[in-house]
Amino acid sequence: MVGPDVDTVVVVDFGAQYAQLIARRVRQARVYSEIVPHDVSAEGLLALRPKGIILSGGPESVYSDWAPTLDKAIYEAGIPVLGICYGAQLMASQLGGRVARTGRAEYGRAQLTLGAPSPLTADWPAPTRHLGADYDADVWMSHADSITEVPPGFVASASTPDAPVAAMHDAERSLYAVQFHPEVVHTEHGQSLIERFLFDVCMARPTWTHTNIIEAGVAAVRSQVGSARVLCALSGGVDSAVAAALVHRAIGDQLTCVFVDTGLMRAGEGDQVEETFRRQFQVDLVHVKAADRFFGVLSGITDPEEKRKAIGATFIRVFEEVAREVEDARYLVQGTLYPDVVESGTKDAATIKSHHNVGGLPEDMAFELVEPLRLLFKDEVRALGEELGLPEEIVWRQPFPGPGLAVRIVGEVTEERVAILRAADAIVMEEIRMAGLQRDIWQSFAVLPAVRSVGVMGDGRTYAYPIVIRAVTSEDAMTADWARLPYDLLERLSNRIINEVDGVNRVALDITSKPPGTIEWE
Repeated sequence: MVGPDVDTVVVVDFGAQYAQLIARRVRQARVYSEIVPHDVSAEGLLALRPKGIILSGGPESVYSDWAPTLDKAIYEAGIPVLGICYGAQLMASQLGGRVARTGRAEYGRAQLTLGAPSPLTADWPAPTRHLGADYDADVWMSHADSITEVPPGFVASASTPDAPVAAMHDAERSLYAVQFHPEVVHTEHGQSLIERFLFDVCMARPTWTHTNIIEAGVAAVRSQVGSARVLCALSGGVDSAVAAALVHRAIGDQLTCVFVDTGLMRAGEGDQVEETFRRQFQVDLVHVKAADRFFGVLSGITDPEEKRKAIGATFIRVFEEVAREVEDARYLVQGTLYPDVVESGTKDAATIKSHHNVGGLPEDMAFELVEPLRLLFKDEVRALGEELGLPEEIVWRQPFPGPGLAVRIVGEVTEERVAILRAADAIVMEEIRMAGLQRDIWQSFAVLPAVRSVGVMGDGRTYAYPIVIRAVTSEDAMTADWARLPYDLLERLSNRIINEVDGVNRVALDITSKPPGTIEWE
């Protein structure tokens, strides 16, 4: 996907979820970033021709028996390196400094005081005193060990009350390290620090643009598929829609889009897909109505992982059947994004949940996957969609899980429960739009726990389902906070859902952030 004129900064992943956030912050500065595992060799890393290297945080101590390490030749390669949190401690430990468990851990906000001048903080606001207080910036910490002695050639450039070396550098070798997390929004001037590393230390060029992404993606698709026929798994969500539009630009009539109506879609999903792709883009579109089949395979299943895998396998079987009717259709396009890959488990990160288009695919699948968005985050995908000419109502649709409403029903999936949930969800989406909050909220939807509670309606006893409203704010789905919806909006939602949706007598609000929860319930 990356063209020859695009500079690359490599993020070495030590098992932290924040590794993806670091990569996203680099891309926000219009520099391409790529994540590699910590056991990459110096030779393998240098083959990527990086302008700079960033070492991520991680959950381990540098002194644990299973602590991940780094090929020390990377430090001597003449390429600028920035270590963050665990990456900073590893750099100190490997290069002759000292890291110790001081008994004074830091988690959350900390007050940073600058020391020796550093190019990374050169453009912090002057005067540097923080609102008259005796420190320079609030930063976000998450560590138990601390750097207590810098390696030979390094100087300490910042400290906090509990971290004597909160930042250090060896300018001659272009090695930099910070104990705090500049990639999180809670750290003041964090993006500025990252950009100073990119532009002033690495001398990287801000050439990672939407045009570059599209051009490189088109070239990659053409190279992969040649003249073969290609199917696209089109769900109606923004990810698959952008993937379809990008692949269509690359290969035109070689693409056949397949929209499978699983019976688990949002209200009006099929009509919108037909309008956008068959009529606006003139894409060859096959509309498969397979609700009975999906409800059949989901019958009796309550475990969320089993649901995802059953849906993923059934999707592939349907596509294989369509492929037999499309000559030489050996490739399948999916709108897989980078967070999907991360949450489905990597070598260094735990499996949070299997996404149907990653961990839920059957091993005997007959297709070769085409995933042009696999290295992108949601905000990059939306920008691509606008550039490719997709309508606003597609580009700015809220994220929707591939397994559909099945993973918003906690318990067995039945036609009755899906109908109830679809009606409630449509009300949530309509009220959010009418309140003007569509762009402010990352996701807002209804959840149906498959339990019943007692209620009173029309002077009579009811025994019906509850609906839980879930609304979150986020930048990239890696972390999320519950949205503070106005009380009058919540009142309207409750009244409308209970009055308009048969089978519901109670509405609740989920006020859990991510972590500890996930955005979806399953």
